[in-house]
Amino acid sequence: MKFPENFLWGAATAAAQVEGGYLEGGRTPSIWDNAPAQKIRNGENCHVACDFYHRWREDVALMKEMGLKSYRFSVSWPRVMPKEGKINEEGLKFYSDLVDELLKAGIEPLVTLYHWDMPAWVNAYGGWEDKRITAFFLDYAKAVVEKLSDRVTYWITFNEPSCFLMNGYMQGVHAPFKRHYLALPKFTKIFMRTNAETVKLIRKLAKKPPKIGLSFATGAFIPKDENDPVSVEEARQKTFHKGMGTMNNRWWMDPILLGAPVSAYGVYRNGGKKVKEFKCDFDFIGINHYEAFNYSLWGGDKNVDRSKLRQNSLGWVIDERSLYWTVKFIYERYRLPIMITENGVSLDDQPNERGEVIDTERCRALEGFLHNLARAMKDVPVLGYQHWSLMDNFEWAEGYEPRFGLIYVDYKTGKRTLKKSAYVYKDIISTNGENI
Repeated sequence: MKFPENFLWGAATAAAQVEGGYLEGGRTPSIWDNAPAQKIRNGENCHVACDFYHRWREDVALMKEMGLKSYRFSVSWPRVMPKEGKINEEGLKFYSDLVDELLKAGIEPLVTLYHWDMPAWVNAYGGWEDKRITAFFLDYAKAVVEKLSDRVTYWITFNEPSCFLMNGYMQGVHAPFKRHYLALPKFTKIFMRTNAETVKLIRKLAKKPPKIGLSFATGAFIPKDENDPVSVEEARQKTFHKGMGTMNNRWWMDPILLGAPVSAYGVYRNGGKKVKEFKCDFDFIGINHYEAFNYSLWGGDKNVDRSKLRQNSLGWVIDERSLYWTVKFIYERYRLPIMITENGVSLDDQPNERGEVIDTERCRALEGFLHNLARAMKDVPVLGYQHWSLMDNFEWAEGYEPRFGLIYVDYKTGKRTLKKSAYVYKDIISTNGENI
């Protein structure tokens, strides 16, 4: 099928994962810059990353060469607000210049306000476990919206709250590496109140009519029999009420998208009488999706032999049908347009003797995911698809080994090389998905 004429074909990155320049231009460290070496694979860090801070014009030119219609990027909170009460104009100018360059190249900027790089000075106050973070974040968001909203339409308030909160404050595997299991309701409420106030702030201050959403780390159970209504209904129920369905989907989505309270495992309660205050006036739902819940090590199907299935380099199962069922179930429950804000696969990509990067598995997965997205779009309004990622980058606690990019990055030299998947994606975009 052909996709809609205004479909946003794009790719995504995050500031902490690509920018580098961590102490340049008035910026101060984030919690990821300060991550202990033993917490990151191979003792690596994100101080230089892909050096996007210095090479962004080159990277926008590559986006244009690929034919991208949109680019999702995040603004670094510590670059804009390096210490309490201070707005860094040099930091704001960096993003303003980037937006101008994107628009000049015919690329729509999609701005994420928070993609995990909390300033170290905010963390010193307690981060998401302290109510003061709301005022700090609103001051930062106000500066960004006032600077960019004359040219930016699409705003994503936060990226994957389930990940940065539960991995960072419960599992202890992401910055700030805490294990405060009983604090889940507390930091959830602080986050949800901050998010709701941020949406109101954007609506109030934006110079162009804004389109606002949040990127949820989400997924679904694939029905055992996709043609059996009973099997489909069973998968739908599990998608919101079992394992990852409860804690990745419903815990976050029901209060924010429905204003409905959630309880889990007889211990956790989210919302209570004030849950209506968490409901947001969103224009779209951002979906970040990689793996079906069937294959999750937490609450998935224990009878699945993962060794016989396609997997990416992180061991995540590649089953492209999952994007269809995720989009379908999320839309049917929440009834808002969808934007795919992340989707892709990590591989152990390496150049061949001719310097080419032939990432055949990514090409196959890209086409498969888009085929299933097209299936869903027969019944669901979808605004765009932002591939994760534009380029190989710093993959948080996994360091630089997993490569998700359409562009190969040589971390020693900074050299960029378009992979085979970049050319496949370029062809898809040029025909507006006609052959998917």
